[in-house]
Amino acid sequence: MESLLVICQSDVAAERDRWLKQLEKERRLAGNTSEAYERDLRQFLVFLTAHLGGAPGLSDLADLKPLDLRAFLAERRRGGAGARTLGRGMAGIRSFLRHLEKAGLANAAGITTMRTPKQPKSLPRPLTASDALRVVDPDLQMSEEPWIAARNVAVLTLLYACGLRISEALSLSRQDVPVGTQALRVTGKGGKTRVVPLLAVAGEAIQEYLKLCPFRPAASEPMFRGARGGVLQAAIIQKDMRVLRSALDLPETATPHALRHSFATHLLAGGGDLRTIQELLGHASLSTTQVYTGIDSKRLLDIYDRAHPRA
Repeated sequence: MESLLVICQSDVAAERDRWLKQLEKERRLAGNTSEAYERDLRQFLVFLTAHLGGAPGLSDLADLKPLDLRAFLAERRRGGAGARTLGRGMAGIRSFLRHLEKAGLANAAGITTMRTPKQPKSLPRPLTASDALRVVDPDLQMSEEPWIAARNVAVLTLLYACGLRISEALSLSRQDVPVGTQALRVTGKGGKTRVVPLLAVAGEAIQEYLKLCPFRPAASEPMFRGARGGVLQAAIIQKDMRVLRSALDLPETATPHALRHSFATHLLAGGGDLRTIQELLGHASLSTTQVYTGIDSKRLLDIYDRAHPRA
């Protein structure tokens, strides 16, 4: 990796350090996001060093034109970067230039309002209803530890039966799921709460797990536990799901999050109202939920192509 002072002058390096501290303390971005932003900026500075014929200083960044940014995007595209990668990679550059603008060191309005390459639309890939049911079948789990198998069934059932995000399921405590309850109050993205019906099969899976689990966290602590008693991490469920899908001969798209997609798609296929599904999923915008209408339309077209005599 290039030394910072090889690809920029000391005044840029100093502002870069201030920007990263601001991201960490004031905006409270996740560590991975801050690292990605720093990587975006470093790639841009490497380009500018070659583009300008020397390491850029603040004066060079203040004089940047949209044409310079287009040249950067063109070089990344020649290197094999796709539209999604280019769009995501602009985030760190824009953030740093806005930081300079707020500090009175650059006028970034023209650059930060530039349109990024159009993102390809991709549909979520749900499981079929029969495959989703196999994933949550207690008799098909791969763990030799009965309590871990029961834990996985409970978590995966919450994703499919209730449409939870994996982070939402893993944050549930025993007091969030009292015996006999028919609804969950879930805290989702942005601290927003929503009420989701708890199907009997999901409640029974949770109670079976709690009965077998050798650990007894406090009622207010996350109830799902790892093999050594710590709070269960999403990576463990994702790993166990990879083992399960291999054993069941499911596609690589069969991930824990795909069960949430399956929840929405199967509700819609069964006549569910789009607004209701939006509320159940905790989507802030209806447009986010509308992607599932594309999945259902595709399924109908596939059936038409296979079955209609004139297709």
